[in-house]
Amino acid sequence: MMNRLSQSCALAATLMALSGCGTMTDLVTSNLPEKHAGRPSIVVNLRAQEAYLYRGKNRTASSRISSGREGHRTPIGRFQIIRKDEDHRSSLYGDYVDASGKVAKANVDSRSSRKPPDSHFVGTPMPYFLEFSPGYGLHQGYLPGVPASHGCIRMPYWKARQFYSAARIGTPVVVKP
Repeated sequence: MMNRLSQSCALAATLMALSGCGTMTDLVTSNLPEKHAGRPSIVVNLRAQEAYLYRGKNRTASSRISSGREGHRTPIGRFQIIRKDEDHRSSLYGDYVDASGKVAKANVDSRSSRKPPDSHFVGTPMPYFLEFSPGYGLHQGYLPGVPASHGCIRMPYWKARQFYSAARIGTPVVVKP
């Protein structure tokens, strides 16, 4: 039994090293049991493009992020989680789709893009949404390695899920430049 476990761990470590992909590491580290107690808090460092989860004074997790791009900057300051939504969808950005679900017009801003006839708006999925300021939150999303969002803070799936599980309404969020 122990030999099989050792072999599995060695195989997993080898695959992670060869893959160069953070997804496996994110999966493993985000599912480790918490060893620190204390109230959760979140700190985001925009310059480093990283977010940190704390329990009391102990950093228990970190994540790479993608924050707001030029013209859509992420707000800086001290905030609190004001809403949690595990299956959130954007009310502004998404696609116009027809009755069959086929995309009629992709990647639109619902405020300025004309709606094609016989279509309706479907917002972009933003799983594990932690809103810290009206219209801004941390959530799972694409990470191109640079600030690229409309102001929200995107995280890998497993990390977004970990931060979401730890945070409560009122959890402090500090966004630093």
